[in-house]
Amino acid sequence: MALLFHVPINKSQHLPMKIHATHVTPSPPQITLEPLRIPKTSFKFDTYMTEKAKLVNDALEQAVPLQEPLKIHEAMRYSLLAGGKRVRPILCLSSCELVGGTEGCAMAMALAVEMVHTMSLIHDDLPCMDNDDLRRGKPTNHKVYGDDTAVLAGDALLSLAFEHLATQTIGVGPQRVVHAISELASAVGSLGLVAGQIVDLASEGKQNVDLNKLEYIHIHKTAKLLEAAVVGGALLGGGKPDEVERVRQYARCIGLLFQVVDDILDVTKSSAELGKTAGKDLLSDKATYPKLMGLEGAKEFAGELVAKAVNELAYFDTGRAAPLYHLAHYIAYRQN
Repeated sequence: MALLFHVPINKSQHLPMKIHATHVTPSPPQITLEPLRIPKTSFKFDTYMTEKAKLVNDALEQAVPLQEPLKIHEAMRYSLLAGGKRVRPILCLSSCELVGGTEGCAMAMALAVEMVHTMSLIHDDLPCMDNDDLRRGKPTNHKVYGDDTAVLAGDALLSLAFEHLATQTIGVGPQRVVHAISELASAVGSLGLVAGQIVDLASEGKQNVDLNKLEYIHIHKTAKLLEAAVVGGALLGGGKPDEVERVRQYARCIGLLFQVVDDILDVTKSSAELGKTAGKDLLSDKATYPKLMGLEGAKEFAGELVAKAVNELAYFDTGRAAPLYHLAHYIAYRQN
């Protein structure tokens, strides 16, 4: 069986990819993909990630100070500053630098994306949604502060994200800032993250969820926000239209790749290893890529996605593209 993977780039473009779904007996808990061909450079990925994450964390600390009313700001900071890999804001900064911008141009966008992402985690963990107790190795927000405060903390982070992006972006023309705001807003709303979430909730326990519907859920629930991070960075860095569209295609692939790997890890890793509840999708009878394609089929699909993503980077300067090459590899091979 083959599924044609259509990802809308804009109203006139699509990114096709063939996916071959097969059902196989699960193999040992190890993700194995074909080696990723990364151009040889002196780039030190671990150092890059550590330095960028520190910049993002320091900026987040300043952007959400502890102030009155104390309880709501404590709750916002509890989840926002709880660690995490900071993949989305780093992708935003890397994309900005890819097209010749500086990290200062995109830092506000990077923080806004992380605020929106944290909001989505807080709300996703609520009893009325996924009802989870563990996130990033700590009790979820509502377990610490209560459902009511958790809802408000998420709402506050969502509002602050757009305020911060609109008022704290420096060295960028207003038209590009507005375009970046539009990208982020569309990624979150009823045709973005919310669309994926509502279809996901409606699909729980259903036996008629096929690969087309699963793809729809995860493109909207996961990939669109990651896309906004990458595209927003390129826009604020001064990217040309063709450059922006290439990174958009890259982002759509790694956004879906992120979820495919998440699904694989959910059935191959422990809660302690993941920092969140393992096996939750299986218990709630959710459709996942390993469930519909088999574990090996899901790994094969992940390999196709990462190959398609890095192919888009061949257009750019190798040195500037190095972080995005390595980030694709990192997402594909991550273990939590």
